[in-house]
Amino acid sequence: MGSLLSGIPGPAEQRIGLRVTPAAERAIRGGHPWVFERAVRQQSRDGRAGDLAVIFDRRRSFLAVGLYDPHAPIRVRVLQHGEPAAINQGWFQARMAAAARLRAPLGKATGDTTGYRLVHGENDGLPGLVVDCYDRTLVLKLYTPAWIPHLRDVLPALADVVPVECLVLRLGRAMQEQPQSLYGLSDGAILVGPPLGGPVVFRENGLRFEVDPVHGQKTGFFLDQRENRARVRGLASGAAVLDVFSYTGGFSLYAAGGGARSVVSVDVSRPALEAALRNFERNQDDPSVARVVRDRAHEVLAEDAFEALARLGRDRRSFDLVIVDPPAFAKKRAEVEGALSAYGRLTHLALGVLRPGGILVQASCSSRVDAETFFTAVHRAAAAVGRPLREIERTGHPIDHPIGFKEGAYLKCLFATAP
Repeated sequence: MGSLLSGIPGPAEQRIGLRVTPAAERAIRGGHPWVFERAVRQQSRDGRAGDLAVIFDRRRSFLAVGLYDPHAPIRVRVLQHGEPAAINQGWFQARMAAAARLRAPLGKATGDTTGYRLVHGENDGLPGLVVDCYDRTLVLKLYTPAWIPHLRDVLPALADVVPVECLVLRLGRAMQEQPQSLYGLSDGAILVGPPLGGPVVFRENGLRFEVDPVHGQKTGFFLDQRENRARVRGLASGAAVLDVFSYTGGFSLYAAGGGARSVVSVDVSRPALEAALRNFERNQDDPSVARVVRDRAHEVLAEDAFEALARLGRDRRSFDLVIVDPPAFAKKRAEVEGALSAYGRLTHLALGVLRPGGILVQASCSSRVDAETFFTAVHRAAAAVGRPLREIERTGHPIDHPIGFKEGAYLKCLFATAP
């Protein structure tokens, strides 16, 4: 850690003073973690990414302090609201300890679940910073270079809260396009511990999964769907299951563990499907998974999801349980209409292979599409093909992905039957 961080300057001692618009003042008083560039009315001086910015109201009273980023539309990510505070190692340690206490009910002490999100960015008071735990390997993902000057305080604070054998740094895509702000750091760098010799294995509700923290999507695994995967396990007994956008087989493996008769995993990534096959192999101490492996009842299809669903429909393949968990279709407001159209097409195609009385599980991780709009789009698409859905359950965020502000709500999932 020392050599990688030694050349990184800390934040400037002098803080930046900011005045903002009345609307931004109201948002900050309400606890919102972002100050946008257009909301800044006055600024005391220029600054580098990571300098601390103090925001004052119209009476020159303290409103908040946060991380300044001169190149991002989110100009300040607020760390502390209402009362001044020294932003140092002790401050970071307190925030991370609070996040760890919130996750305590996950039952990590039993060993059944050793993969979870420790820090969920803005929603845990650390905007633009995520920490995922895979047993004793941690992945620190940053979405703004404003965190880099603070890493010498953040890393010891993190180690005080959870055991760390290996710490992997992941960088958001926008950060990777700003090498001048990275001071030699790169996506996938090992900040603590020796290089990884292969995939990391962790447990989730008793099942073992491998993860590639250095090259995998996001931090290597989609931990936010843990509770929905467990729900699928409870619905899968005796079912022919189709898992679309399966990635490394999370839903597929839970379905097998729940007694599924057969499982088909569809993903465009062949390496992800190869990892899914390995995940099945490593869980053969579970009799239900062992049966699926022994009977060669787990089929993998390396295809585009839309094309695979259409082909399976043409081939008259049918399933008792269909899971559709796509990536975020709408990362910008302008993409919402296209996302809703895509969700509708997926519903149509999924119902084309779902047996009468079967269960559809359809999710969205697009924060730009609110839950009610998503559920309405799915119901309309189902009604349009003459298969109106009867809801079993709507679900949202698990305990380790708390919602701290409106834009922090992104995950929603529908469990429903179709005639």
